[in-house]
Amino acid sequence: MAQAFTKTMARNIFYGGSAFFFLLFLALTFDSVGQLPNRDNRAALEGAVGEQVAKGKILWEENNCIGCHTLLGEGAYFAPELGNVYKRFGNSKDGIIGFIKSRPANGIPGRRSMPQFNFSDDELDAIAEFLKYVSEINAANWPPNIQG
Repeated sequence: MAQAFTKTMARNIFYGGSAFFFLLFLALTFDSVGQLPNRDNRAALEGAVGEQVAKGKILWEENNCIGCHTLLGEGAYFAPELGNVYKRFGNSKDGIIGFIKSRPANGIPGRRSMPQFNFSDDELDAIAEFLKYVSEINAANWPPNIQG
């Protein structure tokens, strides 16, 4: 016949389950920490490209690009994801620069569109360099498709 469920049995299940899941948590934490150096992209910032990438990031923030675009899933969903825009334009900074330059001064009537920021050539290169850097981050296959 069925045995009665005692307080001792309940306590043992609680402590055993707690210990098991705590050890599982520790194992997954150590595994994640071990994988982070392989996914880090700091080497690009330490090289000659670092200054332009930093300048592009500053321009990104000053012009509130995240207010319309997402970057690696973070930001507004008003405009396309830019985490892979460098790849989307055929691994070409010139494609990114050309797209930003081609925006009409007053937008497109009846459509949401990116404004013309009138960036200098140096600023355009910095933004393109920043977006190239972001595209090279190992983001575990995010965004899931090339369209963003």
